[in-house]
Amino acid sequence: MTPALRTERLEFTPYRPEDEDHFVALLRTEEVCRWMGQDQAPEADLRAVFRTILSDVYPTNRFDVWGVWYQGTYIGHAEVKKTGNVDGHELIVALAPDYWGQGMGTEVVRGLLRHAADNLGLKEAYGMVGAENTASLALCRRLGFRDVRDVVGEDGSVTRMVVIPTTG
Repeated sequence: MTPALRTERLEFTPYRPEDEDHFVALLRTEEVCRWMGQDQAPEADLRAVFRTILSDVYPTNRFDVWGVWYQGTYIGHAEVKKTGNVDGHELIVALAPDYWGQGMGTEVVRGLLRHAADNLGLKEAYGMVGAENTASLALCRRLGFRDVRDVVGEDGSVTRMVVIPTTG
């Protein structure tokens, strides 16, 4: 079962049915989609994904996924899950643009790393960051991620795979 997590300022809570509109709004935000390296999905598709989190991901413990909250306001989405790119787990973070540049991303990643080490027993975690996403790549460097390789998509886009130890 995905546990609730806390950091100094943030709460990570497993999604509840009443969080659906927040999830959909975040993942319908053009800037968020752009930096996540994905096209804007139709609202109906996002609602189906959200319902799958509640009906399949949580009941079968497929991976950990949370809504991220700051002072009672939904500010983002976070996941720790096995990745198909390497034999390991990936951290996934999406924050609402109003919360960029305030240290929230750093705090979310640190919270996920602590969870990965303490609760999942992972020694390292991966991230996939668009090569043009200079702000997220700078955050990764500050936290100690190192480059693994670049992954080139069919459309020519480049995603940088990075890795970090979960402790130390």
